[in-house]
Parts: sequence; structure tokens; C-alpha cells
Amino acid sequence: MKQLFKVALVAGCMLLAGSFAKAQTKVAYIDFGAVMEQMPQAKTINTQITAYQKTFTDQLQTMQNELQTKNAAYEKSRASMTDAARTVSEGELQDLYKRLQDSNNSFNQQVQAKSAELIKPLSDQVRTAITTVAKEKGYNYVLDSGQTALIVSPPSDDLMPAVKLKLGIK
Repeated sequence: MKQLFKVALVAGCMLLAGSFAKAQTKVAYIDFGAVMEQMPQAKTINTQITAYQKTFTDQLQTMQNELQTKNAAYEKSRASMTDAARTVSEGELQDLYKRLQDSNNSFNQQVQAKSAELIKPLSDQVRTAITTVAKEKGYNYVLDSGQTALIVSPPSDDLMPAVKLKLGIK
């Protein structure tokens, strides 16, 4: 009788611990990037980023053309130049090339900063919707399936339909 009681007690504890562990590790997933792409504002933001980027692309192209023109002139007259004139021309070309590289790096940083500025409100809206849906459905953790390869992912734990509904995306 005592042994039967111990077995029943251990089985009950294991069942309770399993239920407790399952309740604490409820995990859902969603492709955050896919939700962002489906937001109606995403197209407008992408257009703004592309237009902003184009202003820098045009400036870089002008600098690139200037470098090519000066380099061609240098190559054409290099044989007839004195050593001092050749040194001056090479220095000018190196300076121009360095300015082109510095400008390219600066422009890339500015485009990234502008993109982050434009995307943040949309990203916050999607993140809030995901948090709300996860809380409503009792999930403690939500994985970004766009960033992580899920080997096993039950369709019932995909928050995409509920989040799209919450955001009014069809």
C-alpha cells in the first residue's frame, strides 16, 4: 500500500511538473519582416528611402565622373609631365579618390540612419501588435521565423494571421 502511494505521488508530481513546465515555455513564431512588408505604409517608406538614397547616388556619380575624367587626362599626359607635375597630379587623384570613398561611407551611414528613423514607427506598431496578440493567446516567447530556421513549427503557434488581423492587413 505504501509503495502504491509513493508511485501515485511521484506520478502526480511528474504530471504537475510537466504541466507547469509546459505552461511556462509556450512559444509562438512570426516572420517579423514579412509583416513589415505587408504593412500599407511600407511602400511609402521604401519610396522615401529610395528617393533619399538617390540624392547621394547622384552626388557620388558626379564625383566618380570627375575622378575618371581627371584620371584619363593624367594618363594621356603622364609621359610628357615632369616628375614634379606627375607627383602633384597623382596626389590630386589620390585625394579625389579618398574624398569619393569618404563620401560613400558617409552617405551610407546617412541612408541607414534615415531608414531607421522612417522604419521605427512602423516597427514599433508591428512589435506592439505582436506583443498584444502573444499576451492574448498566452505565449511567453515569440521567435522571429524570418531570422531563425524553425525545424518544427506547428501552424497553430504561428501568430501571423492574428497579428495581420490586429493590424488590419488583408
